[in-house]
Amino acid sequence: MKITETSQNDILVCQIDEEINIDTSPQLRKAFGDYVQKNAKKIVVDFSGVSYIDSSGIATFIELFQRLKKIEGKFRICCMAPKVKNVFEVTKVIRLFEVFDSRETALQGF
Repeated sequence: MKITETSQNDILVCQIDEEINIDTSPQLRKAFGDYVQKNAKKIVVDFSGVSYIDSSGIATFIELFQRLKKIEGKFRICCMAPKVKNVFEVTKVIRLFEVFDSRETALQGF
């Protein structure tokens, strides 16, 4: 899995370029753990390179949400393909997350 990290002000932007599934979720979970350990409290996850997500991927994002909530942080998701967004909607977890159509809007007013 390829995760590209950039920073804008105090916001960590992570672009994921691969499917998020049972095989790739552990790597993603580790990366998110590292971000939280480094005290990243504002994270934008760019899904523009994600074509598929399964339940283990959803669980990884729920875990990130919970970990950030404990340290008074939060994250936003942007650039989801309709097929990927549908998985979040069907599972009803989309209500937990702030979802934006573009990276620019996700970064605004964070």
